Amino acid sequence: MRLGVVLRNMGPASTRETIAAVARLADATPAIADLWVTDHLAIPPDDAEGSDGRYVEPLVTLAFLAAATMRVGLGTSVLVLPYRPPFLIAKWVASVQELSGGRVMLGVGTGWMAPEFRALGVDYRRRGALSDVALDLLDRCFAADVVEANGQPFLFRPRPSRPPLFVGGQPRFAFRRALAHRGGWMPMGLAPDALAPCVAELRAAAAGRKLPPPEVAVLTALPLEDVDRTRALLVRYAEAGATRVIHGARYPDADAFRTMIERLAAAASEDCGVSARAARGRAKRAGSGGLGGLCPPGARGGAPR
Repeated sequence: MRLGVVLRNMGPASTRETIAAVARLADATPAIADLWVTDHLAIPPDDAEGSDGRYVEPLVTLAFLAAATMRVGLGTSVLVLPYRPPFLIAKWVASVQELSGGRVMLGVGTGWMAPEFRALGVDYRRRGALSDVALDLLDRCFAADVVEANGQPFLFRPRPSRPPLFVGGQPRFAFRRALAHRGGWMPMGLAPDALAPCVAELRAAAAGRKLPPPEVAVLTALPLEDVDRTRALLVRYAEAGATRVIHGARYPDADAFRTMIERLAAAASEDCGVSARAARGRAKRAGSGGLGGLCPPGARGGAPR
């Protein structure tokens, strides 16, 4: 299991200096596999607690991080697909993937903040359909040099390898998109006991379509004030089928971020994940043929539908 951290591209910690310092710290910490940024573009004044409405655009942030780091993966958790024209998403993602040396991980969602859709002039009721259009174009752009859109063929270059895809959202919708586009799932805040039946259901559906087991990247807040508790929780997440755990918490500056990742690295210093016991548990659940809807219908993902 791989460990990631949310880099705050919002609020007071989103200055150029702090973002660069935080990125270098993560890049120099082997236990940290990847950095993830968040997507908001137009926060209303009454919903700006914690950020004061300050958000650095996520794909621009990833491009900056690509130049500031050498090793660490770079992800979105999650990019709200309806906020941008589909072709520009594909072009921006391919460009960052090219310039980062193939380190991008693309978490995507349909979005949830109705006032933000209103500010951007996007129909909130069509967010699911718009997301499907964007995912379809992403698939086609990363599959061939010549792509057709709106009746016009065009060259899609550079065309690096398609980044790993993680679909956020409730299982009913996210699973359909993940399976259709050979992606994984990015739930938010699910405890291991709630996660396990969802993972079993998703992987049973993938096996039924003869697809590889999808990755599952859990976005959560780990109890880093207690390293032993964090280590035990990581073991439980691995046993539930998570392939990645992404820790998200506020930090005011690079020094606080350093303390945070030192504690995370300490929790990961012993085998906290892919133990034989966890592997056996996943195999047993996958062999059950799925749990037929035991995954809670309200299970949360990176972005509700």
